[in-house]
Amino acid sequence: MISPDSLNKQTVAVIMGGGAGTRLFPLTKDRSKPAVPLGGKYRLVDVPISNCLNSGLRRIYVLTQFNSVSLHRHIQAAYKFDSFSSGFVEILAAQQTPEGSHWYEGTADAVRRNIKQIVNQNDKFILILSGDQLYRMDFREMLATHIESGADLTIATIPVLRQFAPSFGIMQTDETRRIVRFVEKPNQEALLDELRIPKSTLESLGLNPSSDLYQASMGIYVFKPEVLKECLDNDFVDFGKHIIPAAIEKRRVQAHIFQGYWEDIGTIGAFFEANLNLADPKPDFSFFVSSAPVYTQSRFLPATRLQAANIQRSIISDGCQISDATIERCLIGIRSVIGAGTTLRNTIVMGADYFEGEEPSEPGAPPLGIGKNCVIERAIIDKNARIGDGCVITPQGKPESMDGNGFFIRDGIIVIPKNTIVTPGRWM
Repeated sequence: MISPDSLNKQTVAVIMGGGAGTRLFPLTKDRSKPAVPLGGKYRLVDVPISNCLNSGLRRIYVLTQFNSVSLHRHIQAAYKFDSFSSGFVEILAAQQTPEGSHWYEGTADAVRRNIKQIVNQNDKFILILSGDQLYRMDFREMLATHIESGADLTIATIPVLRQFAPSFGIMQTDETRRIVRFVEKPNQEALLDELRIPKSTLESLGLNPSSDLYQASMGIYVFKPEVLKECLDNDFVDFGKHIIPAAIEKRRVQAHIFQGYWEDIGTIGAFFEANLNLADPKPDFSFFVSSAPVYTQSRFLPATRLQAANIQRSIISDGCQISDATIERCLIGIRSVIGAGTTLRNTIVMGADYFEGEEPSEPGAPPLGIGKNCVIERAIIDKNARIGDGCVITPQGKPESMDGNGFFIRDGIIVIPKNTIVTPGRWM
């Protein structure tokens, strides 16, 4: 088995952070998808970076493109290695070069345009990751699968139920777990029957052999460097749609079957449920794992101050000031201010980027945060919002999706965008 130190020296990780994140709009209106706040004090990009660090991998590139300023700022502030270490978390932004002046057209195109910076002659493994997934994985186990199988490319897969299979790229493997077939979002009953995980594989995973499960691609790949270069020697623009199907026909492509929590946070609904689930008694994903922490920027904020608040099944982040409010199954982000008499239910409050002084920094506007005697339900309040006293914010009685005056509704959840001012007494 290759030593952890050698594995780190021979492996480079690439996190895809350049997508526009249109399905997460309006949270991606002013920021890139990996920069979207998560869990009260983290960003989505902290998850793959932390998985790398906890796996002993210290050479990490983050490919960025859309609305990337806040992502750049966060990475520069959060991930610093000493001068005598070979480790780094480096940003590779879309740029004009003699080879081309176009923006990235897809995930494969983004890696192709940076291949000279990503791959050096000592690398033996290229790990490619998404920047918008919530999971905890030791990549050393996946690398071990890649090495032991002699694969050219290894793809992380996760068993999913039949009703979810049409939402994923589904892999079919032989008895050695070599991938022999890939179908993007299969929805025909006969086709799904063919793609079902065999009983022998289910038994080897310790699962019920009669389970109706399918191997879904997690969008996590390990390539041999020379294979990656050859796979990109074309005009294909996306890994999932183009590179992977072509590689399966010509290369040895192995499945690494992951059994654990994994969520693709690609929509407002998925984002909302994944965050509020963190506040449940037994969350699917926990940040309280000392052996594999999730790292983020150190902000040195004061402890939260509570005054007679009634709080149930909620997470309260650092630096908050909460008066006599009722908070039920909510996630409250850093520097949040919540006034007396306010009720929050099933709501994400992302907090603020700064503390405000005695006088509002926006003349004539409500103070930063949520005012007194408000009622907010099934909502996402983005950063630096100013919500006046006596406001009511709820998606009840409204369409599942709509664009309103100062708010948006997606997946039945009302979203107040970043920096929005809501005047006192307004019903939304």
